[in-house]
Amino acid sequence: MAHVYVSNADSGDISVLHMAARGELQLQNTVPVGGNLMPMAISPSQHMLYAARRSDPVAVVSLAIDPQSRDLRRVGESPLPASMAYVGTDTAGRFLLAASYPGHQLTVSPVQPDGTVGAVQQVVPTGPNAHAIVASPCNRYVLATSLGSGELMVYAFHAETGRLTPASTWHARAGAGPRHFRFDPAGRFVYLLNELDGTVDVLAWDAQQGRLSSVQSSVDILPPGFTGNPWAADLHLTPDGRYLYTSERTSSTLAHFAVDAVTGHILPRGHTAVEAQPRGFAIDATGQHLLVVGQLSQHLSRYEIDRETGQLTLRQRLPVGQGPNWVEILA
Repeated sequence: MAHVYVSNADSGDISVLHMAARGELQLQNTVPVGGNLMPMAISPSQHMLYAARRSDPVAVVSLAIDPQSRDLRRVGESPLPASMAYVGTDTAGRFLLAASYPGHQLTVSPVQPDGTVGAVQQVVPTGPNAHAIVASPCNRYVLATSLGSGELMVYAFHAETGRLTPASTWHARAGAGPRHFRFDPAGRFVYLLNELDGTVDVLAWDAQQGRLSSVQSSVDILPPGFTGNPWAADLHLTPDGRYLYTSERTSSTLAHFAVDAVTGHILPRGHTAVEAQPRGFAIDATGQHLLVVGQLSQHLSRYEIDRETGQLTLRQRLPVGQGPNWVEILA
């Protein structure tokens, strides 16, 4: 059994769904928050959900997760200096990390003893259009993308103080547009999705030196016969690391790749037509279910993941709020 949270940008609320053992979804509650809600993150303790409002007043809203019902209760709100495209925490859950696309900056905010987010304590200027920020599995580094300058930046992270200091930078191809990225389960590789050219780069991660190096470049995520401008959005690996999925908004498709466990290389395995403009999706902790929302369709679809092939089979579709764009799953 699990619970699912969907942020709905246009209706300013969060859909709470119950997920049964076999994956069946049922809408449990709709929590009004107000404003243009987009990125969210669940705390490592699983006691809190953090949601960023991208319209004025720009802020991060702290919502307590009920230990029994898994419903949400708003318990705090903290101003942010700019609209944030991505939020997350360090692996200990002591600091909230955020990346601002229009503000060209990263921020660090302390998480208070009650789980709510405090005032921003550090602002780090970046190149144009910071887009994602993720702590490394060892929690000694924080990585962040700058889409406009084509960089995946590495910062040393001081876990006691939360302070970021520059460590190294990996440079993408001109025009690639680094957006979202994920570590593999073993923490050996980073999979980087490029928004503007619709590709994935596979990078080796050196946790001792805090450096990235290229392993595989420019793997195409676009479906056969694609026309128009690529508009890649999100990517996720199955918990066992065997399959990688990416979403592309112009074609409204998910691409699916098999992952070589030794080399980290990805091998194309096909495409699936999904909800209109799939900005966000998520994979559950069992690796059996993939949930994708359509920013233009106002619906969520649940796909079953074939364990042997990674192929997706549609099992359920249901309405959520207006402009759904981000999915978080609480096991």
